[in-house]
Amino acid sequence: MASRFVKRWLPKQNQGQEGVDPNTDQIIPIPQIDSLLNPDSKEGLQNTSVEVGEEKVEPGSGTSADDSSSALDDDDPAIRDIPSNVRRIVSFEDDPTLPTLTFRYFVLTLLFVIPGAFLSQMSHYRTNYAPYSIFFVQICSNYLGQWMAAVLPPVQVKIPFTGLGFNLNPGPFSVKEHVLITISAASGATYNLAFMPVSIASLFFNETINPAIAIFFMWSVVITGYSFAAISRQFLLYDPQYPWFQALCQTALFETQKTQREHPSPTSRKQMYVFFAVLGAVILWQFFPEYVFPMLGSLAFLCWVAPRNATANFIGAGFGGMGFMNLSLDWANVSSLGNNGSLFLTPYWTQVLIFMAFVVNCWILLPWAKWGNLGSYKHGLMSNDVLMANGTQYPLTELLTPQSTLNETAYAELGPLYLGTQMLWGMFFDYASYTSAVAWVGLFAYPTIKATIIKIRARNENANGESINYQYNDQLNILMRAYKEVPVWWYIALFSTSFVAITSMVASGHLYIPYWTYLIALATGAIMVTPLGWLYALSNYQLPIGTTNELLYGLMINSISGHKNPTGATIYSSIAGDAWYRAQTMLQDQKIGHYMHIPPRATFFSQVFGASIGIPINYAVVRWVISTKRDYLTGAATDPSHQWTGQPVISSLSTSVQYVLVGPRRLFQEPLFHVLPYGFLAGLLVPVIVFLLHRTFPSSKLKFHLWNTTIFFSSLANFYGNISSGYLSQFIGSFVVMYWAFRYRYQLWARYNYILAAAFDAGFNFNMLLIFLFFGSGKVTPMPNWWGNDATSSERCFALE
Repeated sequence: MASRFVKRWLPKQNQGQEGVDPNTDQIIPIPQIDSLLNPDSKEGLQNTSVEVGEEKVEPGSGTSADDSSSALDDDDPAIRDIPSNVRRIVSFEDDPTLPTLTFRYFVLTLLFVIPGAFLSQMSHYRTNYAPYSIFFVQICSNYLGQWMAAVLPPVQVKIPFTGLGFNLNPGPFSVKEHVLITISAASGATYNLAFMPVSIASLFFNETINPAIAIFFMWSVVITGYSFAAISRQFLLYDPQYPWFQALCQTALFETQKTQREHPSPTSRKQMYVFFAVLGAVILWQFFPEYVFPMLGSLAFLCWVAPRNATANFIGAGFGGMGFMNLSLDWANVSSLGNNGSLFLTPYWTQVLIFMAFVVNCWILLPWAKWGNLGSYKHGLMSNDVLMANGTQYPLTELLTPQSTLNETAYAELGPLYLGTQMLWGMFFDYASYTSAVAWVGLFAYPTIKATIIKIRARNENANGESINYQYNDQLNILMRAYKEVPVWWYIALFSTSFVAITSMVASGHLYIPYWTYLIALATGAIMVTPLGWLYALSNYQLPIGTTNELLYGLMINSISGHKNPTGATIYSSIAGDAWYRAQTMLQDQKIGHYMHIPPRATFFSQVFGASIGIPINYAVVRWVISTKRDYLTGAATDPSHQWTGQPVISSLSTSVQYVLVGPRRLFQEPLFHVLPYGFLAGLLVPVIVFLLHRTFPSSKLKFHLWNTTIFFSSLANFYGNISSGYLSQFIGSFVVMYWAFRYRYQLWARYNYILAAAFDAGFNFNMLLIFLFFGSGKVTPMPNWWGNDATSSERCFALE
């Protein structure tokens, strides 16, 4: 079989070896890493070796110790710009003749996308959710693909009336089919952000959006985001310095599965053994904190010492307290706090910022608010609810008239809206993170972006229409030159289709918003794609900005008359939010395709195909839930199982009522909210101060360029409800994995870190699915109360107020 074959890079022994600085995420020589982390150290890491069973792993062996490929020079332009952790995972071998969009691909894509879209969408109405992990698809599709390759006959099938055909079984199940199935599932086996306005309009305003309008709108917001990926792909996707850690994690598992499937080796066998051993252990373990022994989710030591002392309980409690000295053994708490992803993937400097934000939020501001003079409103300190002056929940639906306008009489009787103090400073820092994202990229990323623009211009002048990845000369981009690039007009066609569709819907009055706000939603989405994508690609931190979008819509809509239906805020947020969110996810999955050498056009097709399958399923679930669970979701009746609560929908309605009906101007005139708009100013100014410190003291040990204010502000805002458990455990885990193991056990870290990340996340999601199926899908079966599952307080903080 003809193939394009390039050896995997292996650095030469004891010579110019490189690594990734966990503090800066920059490629530096290994001895320099050691001196950076420990200035007193006399030895670098380049001469170390590690025993793994009977196998001795030498430096530079990476994931393929059995590979005997000749080394390339460290200064070779083909590999010098590729980060070390990428080199140790990604294969530099490619066979362009491998099958991609086969019959097996289409069958398995349908098999995995349809139930995934159903479960993911349904979970957004339930208290107990049924997760659908992409790792589940990645694991199962591997074995099903091999099974189909073994049982299907190699028969050529003709498609009637077309003259086209395909082979039922074109040969062994290929890694490229495997990757494309998983990418399609990542695009389609998920929920759709546009379910929110469809749900709110039907549940609270008795307005059923036409099914065709709803489906086309749900499709259009996704496609808008996909088309916006073109804005940043030229450097966030092709530039080798952007690792995209989630994509790297999945690539590590793909490479291990591929090696074990095609060329089993002692290393790949050990990696798969470790993966499945950890997977099984996590599945079994999570039954304890999630169901049998909830106390493990929040180990509040101060509550054990003084279970009846209110002060000690507040300081130590992880649920409703400060979480001081509180540990968690629940992977849900340890891994996924602050929207930052797995501790195995997120760089150590990012996790330090997240922990610092937690310390400021829960160990400084909370006690200051509770016992000091921070904030005059003392009700609902850690509550997410909108409150009345007396601390009771505000009846927001009473503010609505039948015409979906503000009931001024009811508002005068009920009084102004109040929020808990933690929620207030969360809104302040949420606004700050939005403007900080733009300011930080403009200040710190400008040189990189400028250099990329120069490369693109030079390519356009000299490349004679060649592929976009000709601007980069690393080996990964060189391999991708064997394939046709996705032309820009494909993205333009996607955008044009969605633009025409939404324009028609808005013009015909079906989407509750004035047309000019749709244009602004597109503009703000386009502006945020690059700064938020840049942040995510380097830090594995995805910035949530939904409330800011709704605030902007509230400001605009209250400047005119009419269009006061709160559903409009969710319409606007769906468009502006998905514009950057889907662009990020599309680029992340395209990075997987880049790492695995998948033809770009096949990757593009798989993403659009997967989403197009999933969206009608999403809508069908929305209609089924609304028609069968309406009274539970609106609060007219109480669900005996306490599952169909629709909390995301209720929360979105609350925000929409605040910003659309009451309006930001009236809201911010209240003394309680007066300071919040200054968050936008803080987000602009603080990055400038940090940048000036960095320029003034570029060699300072304080490393000012790592004080990413966007991550810090967002983490300060990103505390949901009253949960403060898990952050300390996460920080300890990140220190062990991303600092100590990287420094002292680098070879083992390089070989197993991303495999462990996949195993932990897959195990947790498998466990949650099993709990949902066994104890929550039909008749809800709660765990009987016992010492480790106390009915009053699972963490045994009995005096918590």
